[in-house]
Amino acid sequence: MAAHQPFVSPRHVAIIMDGNGRWAEARGLPRSAGHKAGIDALRRSVRAASDQGIEVLSVYAFSTENWQRPKREVMFLFDLLNRFIKQDVAELHAAGVHIKIIGSRVDLDDKIIKQLKYAERLTADNTKLKLIVAFNYGARQELAQAAKALAELVAAGKMNAADITTDHFENALDTAGIPPVDLLIRTGGEQRVSNFMLWQCAYAEFYFTPIFWPDFDSTALAKALAEYAARDRRFGGLKVQSA
Repeated sequence: MAAHQPFVSPRHVAIIMDGNGRWAEARGLPRSAGHKAGIDALRRSVRAASDQGIEVLSVYAFSTENWQRPKREVMFLFDLLNRFIKQDVAELHAAGVHIKIIGSRVDLDDKIIKQLKYAERLTADNTKLKLIVAFNYGARQELAQAAKALAELVAAGKMNAADITTDHFENALDTAGIPPVDLLIRTGGEQRVSNFMLWQCAYAEFYFTPIFWPDFDSTALAKALAEYAARDRRFGGLKVQSA
C-alpha cells in the first residue's frame, strides 16, 4: 500500500489573469469595470498566496500582443498599473512582498518606468513573497533577448558557444535566479499559454478554470492548489512506488 504523501505547496505559481472583459460584458458594464475588478482579484490573490506559503507568484498583466487592443483600453491598463503601484506598494511592502517587474520597458511612459523602479527598489529586501508582474511581456521576445545576450558574449570572446548550457540560458532570462513555475493557472475558460513564461513552464502543471479573473479568490486558489497536490509530477522519470 502506498504511503500517504504530505501536501507540498508549489514554490512558484503563475497566473494568466483572463476574463476581465467578459466578466464586465456579462454584467452590462464597460470593459474598464472588469479591469478595475481584476485589480481587486489581484490584491486578494497576493494575500492568499502569501497565506499559503507560496514563494513566488507571477501574474500576466499586459502582453506584447495587447498593444493590438483599442488605444483607449491600452492607456486605461497603463493607468491602472500606475495607480495600483501608487496605492498598493506601501501595503505590499509592509506585508513583506518583493515586487519584480519583467518585460520590455521600451515604449513605456517615463512616469510609469519611474513608478516601476520605485516599487522594485522599495521592496527589494522583502522575503515573504516575491510578486512578479509581467508587463509588456512576451516569452518569445524574452527568449530572443536571452539568445542575443549570449551571442554577444560569444562575439566578444567572453565565452565559447560550445560551452553554453541551459543554466547559462536560464540566467539570461528576465527571471534569472527565480525557481521554475510549478503551477500555471489560467482563468476565464481558455486553455492556452498565450506566450507566457514558455521556458519557465517547461514542467509546470497546468490548471484551467472557467472562473473569470475578477471572481478569483482564496477559495479558487485553494482549489487549484488541491488539484496540484493530487498530480503526480515525474519530470520525465517514472513514478516511485513506496511501501
